[in-house]
Amino acid sequence: MRSILLALLAVAGVAAAIEPGQPINFSHKIHAGDNKIQCLFCHSGARRSTVSGIPSVQLCMGCHRMAAVNKPEIARVRAYFEKKQPIPWTRVVKEPDYVFFNHSPHISRGVRCQECHGPVETMTQTRLDHTLSMNVCVACHRQRGVSVDCYTCHR
Repeated sequence: MRSILLALLAVAGVAAAIEPGQPINFSHKIHAGDNKIQCLFCHSGARRSTVSGIPSVQLCMGCHRMAAVNKPEIARVRAYFEKKQPIPWTRVVKEPDYVFFNHSPHISRGVRCQECHGPVETMTQTRLDHTLSMNVCVACHRQRGVSVDCYTCHR
């Protein structure tokens, strides 16, 4: 139900500072903020794909075999890893089906993740804290001299 509400609010362009519940208390503030881990280290799909991708539990364990191993949340990550199960994250951002968005051209042109996703490096819980709407996208495209032809985003 909560994911349906999130999707409806996103489609309506509502900025609601929504923080969906997650199976692991993951903090972007600790990872991207305090430890300065680049977004693309964990979300490498953004460099070459339409989607940024949610990191696999194997990627998480690549660091957490050695780092913060005694933390309760890391024990929960390790449990998913040992069961060979993905962490069932709740999606925070979802474009409507009629929108085509591709991360890779944005990344290759130097658009910072924070320009669309907000100050994720300050978030202890990932949330949608601003409006992602057609007006926002079109304004950015115009500002950067990128096509605003309908087919650019609607296929």
